[in-house]
Amino acid sequence: MPRTLLATLLLTLALPLAAADVREITWSDLIPPDAPPQVVDPTPIHDLSQLADALSEAGPAAMQQSPAAPVVKELNGQAVKLPGYIVPLDVTDEGRVVEFLLVPYFGACIHVPPPPSNQIVHVTSELGVLLDALYQPFWVEGPLKVEHVSSELAEVGYQMEADKIYAYELPDS
Repeated sequence: MPRTLLATLLLTLALPLAAADVREITWSDLIPPDAPPQVVDPTPIHDLSQLADALSEAGPAAMQQSPAAPVVKELNGQAVKLPGYIVPLDVTDEGRVVEFLLVPYFGACIHVPPPPSNQIVHVTSELGVLLDALYQPFWVEGPLKVEHVSSELAEVGYQMEADKIYAYELPDS
């Protein structure tokens, strides 16, 4: 019995250490310092007559800004926390998004040309996020993989199996 108690105590003490290993990163951390400057132009569609064309499958595909942008190889395997917006790729019958692209600004890949590939993370999650909650930003935590992925919306430079997904809230001032 004392071994079980000791193991429980050690596990309890180790949990905060494991949580501390998650590194909070920003979108600029996904760009190598020696990479050429990237132009990220999130020009939204303001003419609503063009919106139907942009959202329809028959409409012209928006050209991605840098589909093979350089990545930060040192991030491979690191547990990270990154804020962003969700662009759904797979939704369950219950209305949960379980596969998505995490992007730095609202509407990326849908209303505007996709950002460079090193500014998109392909995320999978068992639990997912409710489809009707996608208008707000989220924190996504998990191990980051430096791996190229092609989706129907964009070329992607990073992947993640999300451990946690929760609403992004600004810190109190």
